[in-house]
Amino acid sequence: MKHTVSVLVENKSGVLARVAGLFSGRGFNIDSLTVGETQDPSMSRMTIVVNGDDAVLEQVNKQLNKLIDVVKVQDFKTASFVEAELVVMKLHSNSKTRSEIVQIADIFHGKILDVTDKNIIIEATGTTDKVDSLINLLRPYGIKEMARTGKVALAKG
Repeated sequence: MKHTVSVLVENKSGVLARVAGLFSGRGFNIDSLTVGETQDPSMSRMTIVVNGDDAVLEQVNKQLNKLIDVVKVQDFKTASFVEAELVVMKLHSNSKTRSEIVQIADIFHGKILDVTDKNIIIEATGTTDKVDSLINLLRPYGIKEMARTGKVALAKG
């Protein structure tokens, strides 16, 4: 089972390494990790997706709360939250396939970032499921390169 955890940390060098070390030291695999400054430049928010059962999630929460630079840990197991993910893809395209690719991107409210005679680059955001669906629909056209952010999440309310 995948769990999403939001960790508010002090924006200092080495914090990311300590958090990642906590996971690797206990054999927990991070499925995705996003980090960015918050509205307060002295703080960063990490959104971590970890795979495991409830015992793994409980252990992750306990260990994160022990770290000095961690201000707040919030797991979204029971909390209501919103999530988003960004994907940028470069696909093979030509005059015959370009319009089909653009139509699929439009359905997912994607943006065309660049077009050449052989490639098209698309940007899209949405839930992990939405991004997965877009990727699956575009895969037959030939994805040359792809960059994906991983999930970011905030509690509702």
